Amino acid sequence: MPLTKAEIHRLRDLREKKHREAAGLFVVEGPKVVGELLAAGAELAELYATAEWAAAPIDDPRLRVVSEAEMARISHFPTPSCVLAAGRLRRAALAPGEIAKGLTLALDGIQDPGNVGTLLRLADWFGFARVLLSPDSADLFSQKVINASMGSFARVRVATLELAPALAEAARGGAPVLGCDLEGESVYALEPRGDAVVVVGSEGRGPSAAVREAVTRWITIPRVGGAESLNAAVAAGIVCAALRRG
Repeated sequence: MPLTKAEIHRLRDLREKKHREAAGLFVVEGPKVVGELLAAGAELAELYATAEWAAAPIDDPRLRVVSEAEMARISHFPTPSCVLAAGRLRRAALAPGEIAKGLTLALDGIQDPGNVGTLLRLADWFGFARVLLSPDSADLFSQKVINASMGSFARVRVATLELAPALAEAARGGAPVLGCDLEGESVYALEPRGDAVVVVGSEGRGPSAAVREAVTRWITIPRVGGAESLNAAVAAGIVCAALRRG
C-alpha cells in the first residue's frame, strides 16, 4: 500500500528535534547504519526500503517496501538511500550511586554531532559502562550522531542529565572525576583504573564552570609539536586508553 501524505509528513518531520521528542521516534537512513543498528539489536519501530534493498534475504515484519519516488519524499538526504528506519527514543535511567562504579565518559557541551558519535564509539571500544551527555550537547538522536557512532549508539548506555551534580555524586562515591585540560598531570602518569569518570568539554571553552568545580583531578596530554589543541574525541581516546592500559 502506498505511503499516505500523513505518513510522509511525519517521517520528514523527524529531522527536527522537537518533532522527534513529540513522536518519541528518531530516523536513520542508509544501508550501512541501518544494518549496524539491526545487528546491534536497536529498537527500530519502522523499516522502509526500496526493492533494491528488500531484494536481499531479510525476514523482518517491520519491513515495508516503498517505491523510489516514495523514498525520495521521506528521505532526509539530498540523494535518497535505499532504506530508512524509525526507532524509539530510549534514554538510560541511572540508579543512585551508579556513576561511581565502572568507567564513565561525560560529555560537557559537545555540540558537534560528529564528535558526539565518535565519543560513543570510543566508549564502546574501551568498554565504558555508560556515557553522560549534558543537555547542551548535540542531540543523541540526530542522524549525524547516530551515523558517526557506527552502531555504538545501540550498544552504549547514554543518559542525558545535568553533569555537575552527577559528577559530584560520583566523587562522593570514591570515583575520581578526571577533567581533560591543557593544565594538569601528564596522561602518561595516569594509572589504570576500573572506576573513574572522564570529562570531555568542548574544544572552544573546555568544561563549564559548574563541571570544573566537580573535577577532582586534571589530566593533560603533553604537547611536543606546535598544534594549538587536540580534537575533543582524540584527547578523550588517549585518556581512555591510559585508563585501560594493561
